Amino acid sequence: MLDPQARALLDLMLQRGVPPVHTQSPAEARAAYRDRRNFAQPEPPAVGTVRDLQAAGVAMRLVRPAGLANDVANEVALPVLVYFHGGGWVIGDLDTHDVLCRSLAAGAGCAVLAVDYRLGPEHRFPAAVDDCVAALRFVQAEAAALGLDPARIAVGGDSAGGNLAAAVCLVQREAGLPLPAFQLLIYPATDQRAIAPSHTTNGQGYLLTADSMAYYRGHYIADPAQWADWRASPLLAASHAGLPPALVLTAGFDPLRDEGRAYADALSAAGVPTQYICFERQIHGFITMGRLIAEANTAVDLCAAALRRALASAG
Repeated sequence: MLDPQARALLDLMLQRGVPPVHTQSPAEARAAYRDRRNFAQPEPPAVGTVRDLQAAGVAMRLVRPAGLANDVANEVALPVLVYFHGGGWVIGDLDTHDVLCRSLAAGAGCAVLAVDYRLGPEHRFPAAVDDCVAALRFVQAEAAALGLDPARIAVGGDSAGGNLAAAVCLVQREAGLPLPAFQLLIYPATDQRAIAPSHTTNGQGYLLTADSMAYYRGHYIADPAQWADWRASPLLAASHAGLPPALVLTAGFDPLRDEGRAYADALSAAGVPTQYICFERQIHGFITMGRLIAEANTAVDLCAAALRRALASAG
């Protein structure tokens, strides 16, 4: 059964004639995504300091939780989540996921660095991967100056952002460079071939459709031969051994459900400590919809608790 609140949202979108993403230009889709956030997202929690940063040409936003020393001279060295927003590598920005990032900071008691990576089709694969790797390495190098603990850095993201978080971990491992302490993968895209059964069973009628998936992928990856590149399809990496511990969260009525589960299974099979949770009655994208879908807030709380535990034991 589809969650009644998710069903009500889908019905309302039909009644109001909200155009599907794949019928819009990237500019139109980006504007619509930004405009919808105030309708679906809850009120942001109180946080401490918020700083906009720029490094390696990438804009970022650093949020520190409330209740800790936040002046430059007295900042507590906090653990940090480097967060990559969702949006199919085409839409989304620092503002569309600001409430989620603040909620994770408040709930986990960690800083969150949101990354405004380059988007397609203006910047094709692997530009987004490169930006996200650069953001992680910036935090690792500048942690002390930012009031962060270099031994307690996690990466995470939702949807396309989950794809990028997984790819970043693989890039670091392949380069023999320090790995994050944890990866938070929220309904991640892990296989650009889109061949898992849930792409068929959930391909229409649940917000993220087969048409919109093809739209996003087409704007991100110019050459289908690149689908097999593990930076685009982390599930297709030759090995998943030695990667950071993970929480993988999926939604039952999501085309990406099965490939998210497959990635959790691949991590577990390779000996990586991995937890997997599926919100069986939910749709893709639900975690940012806490004003309308109560389980979204439960999912955020769950992710924050997992982050708090993982980062407390790291380092």
